[in-house]
Amino acid sequence: MTDDLTALAPLLRECFLRASYDTDSLLGLLGTDAHRALTRGEPVPVRRASVDGGRLGTLVRLLLLVDDCAESEVRAALDPVPLERAVAAGLLERDGDRVRAALDVRPMDAGTGTRWMISDLDGGMRARTTEPDHVLGVGHASLSLLSATPTAPVGSVLDIGTGCGVQAVRATDYARQVTATDVNARALALTSAGCALNDVDVELRRGPWFDPVAGREFDQIVANPPFVVGGSGVDHTYRDSGLTLDGASELMIGRAPQHLTPGGTAAMLASWVHVQGQDWRERVSSWLPDHGVEAWVVQRDVADPALYVGTWMRDGGLDPRDRTVAGQAEAWLDTFAAERVEGVGFGFVYLRRTDESTGLLAEDLRHGFDDPLGAEALDYLHRIAWLREHDLMDSRFTLAPATALERVSLPSAPEPGWREVVARVHRGDGPRWQHEVDDLAVSLLSGLCAEGLPLGELVSLLAFAHELPEAELTVRAVELIDGLVRHGLVRPAGPGS
Repeated sequence: MTDDLTALAPLLRECFLRASYDTDSLLGLLGTDAHRALTRGEPVPVRRASVDGGRLGTLVRLLLLVDDCAESEVRAALDPVPLERAVAAGLLERDGDRVRAALDVRPMDAGTGTRWMISDLDGGMRARTTEPDHVLGVGHASLSLLSATPTAPVGSVLDIGTGCGVQAVRATDYARQVTATDVNARALALTSAGCALNDVDVELRRGPWFDPVAGREFDQIVANPPFVVGGSGVDHTYRDSGLTLDGASELMIGRAPQHLTPGGTAAMLASWVHVQGQDWRERVSSWLPDHGVEAWVVQRDVADPALYVGTWMRDGGLDPRDRTVAGQAEAWLDTFAAERVEGVGFGFVYLRRTDESTGLLAEDLRHGFDDPLGAEALDYLHRIAWLREHDLMDSRFTLAPATALERVSLPSAPEPGWREVVARVHRGDGPRWQHEVDDLAVSLLSGLCAEGLPLGELVSLLAFAHELPEAELTVRAVELIDGLVRHGLVRPAGPGS
């Protein structure tokens, strides 16, 4: 089946191009409201919007809504793909004179034009059983990793746990050579067909974790591995690792640096448990080697155990309300209770291979922001390298253009007027970090200028003006500027910045 699908891919690509089965045309056909309904898994508005859409409308109902469509209508929409070959390849299935999709094939645009991804049907539009070797499509996690992955040109990329191949296909836009691995043979087969459909070349290797690329190094690693936190069982290969608790994330974070070239970077999704009495940052830190890595760990969400178990049970096609499956939820929660798990964190992990002692910043970033995190990650690692190599007191700095000073005041009742309760500097782009500041900090930041005085001289002047001990003010200034440089609110000025 899968070899036939790969062989069919060039004709399928021609069909899609002829029918304008692309992201822009899809939005144009459906309109904003129906397109949003599609992302929510609501078929009726999509069906109504596509009914007079010609070949494109038929492909929408056939491949995205998984409707039973008339054979004659499907033949016309698929041209030049023979219907019989599409059925034999496992793309479609027949029921009398009706035809429906057996796989999910949908357009997406990650910033370089339309790509088509092939995966198993996920039940969003039509009830399906989720098999153990189910190949997940482009979901929220995949899209979040796409936007969070640096895309600066590199020589080689490794995609661990490629699934339907979405990260690998995207990597072909910025890497000269891409390698993708997966333990699931079906995932590699669908990825092979997807690569052929998109006319891109990706080296595919089967096996767990880094085993298929033992001894090899890459300029960049991307990974959306099976990081679900739970017991040691494997119900679905796309999410279950067979390792207890957060062992999958521990393995990925601990072994990835060994497969990076000097200066190479990794961007991956990961989960970690919050254990009673333990800081989650310490847990993640323990997975890193003592030397040779700069790490930035960004926690985007934390779920309580009950919410976490219920979410992933529904993801596997199980209803936690069904008494016949309640035992699985009980066992899962028992595992968490035995290990004193209070919550499960989720987020991004960025690594860079260095020749220095290992450095780690692990922080919460749970507020909303729109800018992609990929470019920010590279900038962050660059800023950390600069901080390692320079003496802050001898350096000049300038405020980033998007840095704003915000003062919040409340009524000073019973007296008239206002009482300032907090002042903060706020970054208006990227992750939109905020740092609270006092009047001394505001005065210091006001003196930053690319052609002005080094930080040490500014501190001396400020200490003299306010009659403060210079040593004490130096400590405070170094802590302030270090944090603001890390978060991009203050920029180094001059050579090497």
